[in-house]
Amino acid sequence: MANIQRTLILLKPDTLQRDLVGEIIHRFERKGLKIVGMKMIQLRDAVLDEHYAHISDKPFYADVKQFMMSAPIIALVLEGVEAINAVRLILGPTRGFEADAGSIRGDLSIAVASNLVHASDSVENAEKEIYRFFETAELFEYSKITDQFFYE
Repeated sequence: MANIQRTLILLKPDTLQRDLVGEIIHRFERKGLKIVGMKMIQLRDAVLDEHYAHISDKPFYADVKQFMMSAPIIALVLEGVEAINAVRLILGPTRGFEADAGSIRGDLSIAVASNLVHASDSVENAEKEIYRFFETAELFEYSKITDQFFYE
């Protein structure tokens, strides 16, 4: 049986500002990843401090926080076979200038901070991050006619 995983995706403020929401979601869907949760939210201090606790002592954290609060973000939960690694491959490395052409960051980003998307980096972090941004009732289980092509 395929290893079906869920992962958190945050489409950062630059995604909205640059009108790339549809383009980026389309790439995930083309890969066969299923959207099981999605909402637009304005991030606040408490959530950002928890989400970025691992860099909160860095000198650049205030800039990251200001950027992430500069416009709404779109939070998604994607589901699919090895979803965490699949998403990270589609995204490319954090630094857009290091990302291969064909990846989201390779095609659409050159910056480090304004790199369009956050994605969970492990199964453990995905679980924590998903429930940081979503209530259980906001996540859905459903079948798609294309499941047979992606999961069998």
